[in-house]
Amino acid sequence: MLEKMLAGVSRCSGVSERARGVVAATAAAWQRCSRCVSSNDVDTFRDTATMRMPNGVKQSPGLFSAEEVEGRVNRLRHHMEQEGLAACLFTSIHNVNYYTGGFTYCAFGRPYGLLVTPEKHVTISALIDGGQPWRRSPQDNIIYTDWKKDNYFRAVTEELGTTKGKVGVEEDHLSVEGWAKLQHHLQGATLTDVSQAVMRMRMIKSKEEIAVLKNSTATADLGAWACVDALGEGVPEYEVALAGTQAMVRRISELYPDSELMDIWVWFQSGINTDGAHNPVTTRRIQKGDIISCNTFPMIAGYYTSLERTFFLDHCSDAHLKVWEGNIAVHKRGLELIRPGAKCSEIAHELNELYAQLGLLKYRMFGYGHSFGAMCHYYGREADLELREDIDTVLQPNMVVSMEPMVTVPEGQPGAGGYRELTILVIHDDGSVENITGFPVGPNHNIFKK
Repeated sequence: MLEKMLAGVSRCSGVSERARGVVAATAAAWQRCSRCVSSNDVDTFRDTATMRMPNGVKQSPGLFSAEEVEGRVNRLRHHMEQEGLAACLFTSIHNVNYYTGGFTYCAFGRPYGLLVTPEKHVTISALIDGGQPWRRSPQDNIIYTDWKKDNYFRAVTEELGTTKGKVGVEEDHLSVEGWAKLQHHLQGATLTDVSQAVMRMRMIKSKEEIAVLKNSTATADLGAWACVDALGEGVPEYEVALAGTQAMVRRISELYPDSELMDIWVWFQSGINTDGAHNPVTTRRIQKGDIISCNTFPMIAGYYTSLERTFFLDHCSDAHLKVWEGNIAVHKRGLELIRPGAKCSEIAHELNELYAQLGLLKYRMFGYGHSFGAMCHYYGREADLELREDIDTVLQPNMVVSMEPMVTVPEGQPGAGGYRELTILVIHDDGSVENITGFPVGPNHNIFKK
């Protein structure tokens, strides 16, 4: 088995010698413990707290090169050295994803993690997932069994060994219970927050990340066009959403044939269902004259982008048109304001003034935009890169942000409904700003007669 696993690793391009050594050690450990794991002795089986399961061969790096992932980890280790951290234990989906280059765990009530020390890089997963976490981890993986309380924390302790000192954790993700259990099990360690520091690292995108986000944004455009094709009088929201989702799944499978397909979805809302940005798809049937919000979300190995556009079927009333054009005016001005050196809060303040002049500020729903990358509606967010009044982050090259103003006019008033336009922009090293969203905006394009 060991020979097969090492041969599989050798076929993966860009795998470092250190990673090959880790895989060899892991495979040998699996050989040593395999008899124990497969034991039919009840006591032996029950007392197994941790194990290795390097099942199959390592997957190819997927979206990112081995050098890209190693660079992220090296920057983290540099930060650890500067801050005197002996280790970092990441528990959130977004940071586990970011520092592995694509492993996106599915918790279902079980804790997961990634432990990074100056020497180790090991994911911590539940046995229910078998060997998949190992296959998607660039280096090591340890599995814990869940038929004895706190085996997850035993796995962390086992991997840390005699390590003492400061251990970085994510205060914005770790529960009070998890914090207490870590403190109990990690005798001699001091827990300290690293969530804000690593979030700031993630806010600056590499060339490889920007390439993935461009492909994802183009996929979102494609999903929206599929929704347009499926749109029609009497068609339920869910049928249109299904068409968009299918188109994006198929496109992602073509772009990244080694990727895992999960959490790719469409929110296609009509009528009163447009009043909230995250309202679920329903069985409501679309009627002529309806205001529609088309929202497509391709997720590629945990990397998220989106497209959001206001549509109308067949016609748009004068009252709706007035609100729609007002929101588009704010959207266009927002696109002009995104540039290096601009402060998030100042962008928000200026757009507030424009909304007020248009009489629409009282209908505003949320911030004007946000960052993209390793994030999702189920998990993380780069909160320091939100275009809001309470965020003073200065925009820099290699940030990827959206402009997405939204207003909702309550039901029963002229122009009732939610209006939202989301466009994604990349700030480049030379100071230029690239609009990477291709789907058109506004009434000249998005009133569909069918």
